[in-house]
Amino acid sequence: MSIPLRVALFAGNYNYIMDGPVRALNRLVDYLERQGFAVMVFAPTAKVAALEHKGTLVSVPSIPIPMRSEYRLGLGITPRIKAELKAFKPTIFHLAAPDPLGSAAIKLAKQWQIPVVASFHTRFDTYARYYGVALLEKYMNRYLHNFYSQCDQVYAPSQSMAEELQKENLNTDLRIWSRGVDCERFNPARRDLEWRRSLGFADEDVVISFTGRIVLEKGLAFFAEVVDALEKQGQSHKVLIVGEGPARPWMKKRLPTAHFTGHLSDEPLARAYASADIFFNPSISETFGNVTLEAMACGVPCVCAEATGSRSLVQHGETGFMADFGDHKTFARHLGALIKSPELRAKFGYAAITAAHQFEWDAILGGLVDNYQDAIKQKQRLSSD
Repeated sequence: MSIPLRVALFAGNYNYIMDGPVRALNRLVDYLERQGFAVMVFAPTAKVAALEHKGTLVSVPSIPIPMRSEYRLGLGITPRIKAELKAFKPTIFHLAAPDPLGSAAIKLAKQWQIPVVASFHTRFDTYARYYGVALLEKYMNRYLHNFYSQCDQVYAPSQSMAEELQKENLNTDLRIWSRGVDCERFNPARRDLEWRRSLGFADEDVVISFTGRIVLEKGLAFFAEVVDALEKQGQSHKVLIVGEGPARPWMKKRLPTAHFTGHLSDEPLARAYASADIFFNPSISETFGNVTLEAMACGVPCVCAEATGSRSLVQHGETGFMADFGDHKTFARHLGALIKSPELRAKFGYAAITAAHQFEWDAILGGLVDNYQDAIKQKQRLSSD
């Protein structure tokens, strides 16, 4: 029997910066409300929002995160927030970030005997490598293990990410909450030669694109090094960078001939994906890789770092190529093969479209609702024993 859902969602970012997790969480809230379920979101907010968010958002006390001040750290559950929660009468807590707000929610859920589940969105453990504090990575791993072990269910976005968590002996009910793509918006028909020309690209130019937050943990230094290797080899290409972030001035200085569009969304974003010829994603910090899936839906072959997100999306030698992060020669070889061969790009692109269509949002989100129901029923069984 289906149980009425009243979901309290706790997030580190829900509307003030646009990124993959924000898009997924807003898509989730929209779906839940369309199904007639009650949802209330608790998250830090900023003076200026990046998007018109879905659902009811309650602002929580927060401070800027050190070294990444554009993001905010939720500090916990105040008496005001607790009163809002009590009035809402949630049947399940969903945590989307392993921050103090999430930790406070775990404590409160235990007091109220409410099931608490968590979705794994970002490899925070890898961030230390990019900010000169690599020695802290093992402590971050320990904290994350303790945080997620307290949850009744943990949702990995891909099978490859689930396997990584299993290797770390995460002691909880581990399930998959994949991500979807809107194939009506992201598709090859969005390719626009006039728009390419307006950026200074000739029709015959092979354009290599990157889409995402322009931040160091996306592997931008490595991206630039591979572009250098292509130039030394005489591989003719152009570079398109789509996105915004604090590392943009550094990236523009590092790749002075690249074209930067700034932040794009909706149809302009789909046009940018489809108007490129190769998508290059060097990041190892994603747990899924929304940008890779969107590029695939647009018929663009992808060259990605061998990492958790990409491993569940890119079929090596069929829809694109993968290589170990840091292996400049192999990345340059894969990119070079695609630069030289329009036929190979077309073959991979067609296969990428077919693969992307396997990720339908409503089916994926319906599966998550089933997981919620399981968590609530399991908690009820334990309470009645």
